[in-house]
Amino acid sequence: MGTEGASSPRLAARMAEIQPFHVMRLLARARELERQGRDIVHMEIGEPDFTAPEAVVEAGVQALRDGRSHYTPASGLTELREALADYYRRQYAVGLDARRILVTPGASGALQLLLGILLDPGDEVLMADPGYPCNRNFVRLYEGRARPVPVGPETRYQLTEELLRAHWSPSTRVVMLASPANPTGTWVAEDDLRAMAALCAERGAALVVDEIYHGLLYPPRWWTAACLAGEIFVINSFSKYFAMTGWRLGWLVAPMEYVEALERLAQNLFLAPPTPAQYAALAALDEDNCALLERRREIFRQRRDYLLPALRRLGFEIACEPDGAFYIYADCSHLDNDSFILSRQLMEQAGVVVTPGIDFGHHRADQHLRFAYTTSLERLREGVARMTEFFG
Repeated sequence: MGTEGASSPRLAARMAEIQPFHVMRLLARARELERQGRDIVHMEIGEPDFTAPEAVVEAGVQALRDGRSHYTPASGLTELREALADYYRRQYAVGLDARRILVTPGASGALQLLLGILLDPGDEVLMADPGYPCNRNFVRLYEGRARPVPVGPETRYQLTEELLRAHWSPSTRVVMLASPANPTGTWVAEDDLRAMAALCAERGAALVVDEIYHGLLYPPRWWTAACLAGEIFVINSFSKYFAMTGWRLGWLVAPMEYVEALERLAQNLFLAPPTPAQYAALAALDEDNCALLERRREIFRQRRDYLLPALRRLGFEIACEPDGAFYIYADCSHLDNDSFILSRQLMEQAGVVVTPGIDFGHHRADQHLRFAYTTSLERLREGVARMTEFFG
């Protein structure tokens, strides 16, 4: 049979609204320049340059050697859930029922589960703009409506109770926070978080708090939204503080009454989190390993404390210092009025790759760049030297 007159299956209409990471175009070009022999300083990558500690790697390898690669329960290994509950007790002085903790394929898996059980078509999710771009795409995937709320230095790029009240609608079902946040590195103060939690409880909405950069705070702060009562869901990950990005393992803390629905959806979406990664994560939570991670946190702080004043000397405006993560969100409007073009020029002419603000939303996106200090202090100094020459 011929195929004359046949047409290809169409893409779902939602795909027109699922946006790519623009920085991936820059990264692809940077790799091409490197193949041509150019030396490129990478300040765009949102993952630690550290790899998983040796004890963690060995635990994962040993799990494979021992044949521990079969499916686990959809909510994760019981011993890992219990180890996470113990971690919250040690680090946060919070007593959690281990049954409230679900292990997921990355923090992204946790967010998909939450939106899957919380959203009906047309439900609104309030979130900060700028913010992590996948959040709004996940909302669209579940036929909800992301409602970005413009935030700036006056609220340290975070939502507040006042902003929520101003942007609330009859369709608001979920509020999403990130503390510390990507791309700004800012933290939600405890009083502000409590006030927003109370508002959500008053209006019957769920509060989702992304804490994947917890542990990477300068100075360290050990307080978590998981200590609050009510319809509060906390997401975390082994990717950032624990330096296990490619292991694809995260977790979420949920009120007990939602656990059955989350498990049921996890069975259908993922079946189970990756098994060897779960055994490696048990080693990651060991107190000796956490001591190593604290030494790494100090290295990240040193990098931030170098890069922050260096960028200001170059002419970038940084209205509020980042509290954590490994990002600096810098206003470049005094240097160029189009951050995407500037990011391209920095790469092509100076050999420095950074992330343009357009990847994080719409509010003043063309006036901002995100710098990631996920490379050595030596390479950061090289990048600053090149930008100094570039800006004259």
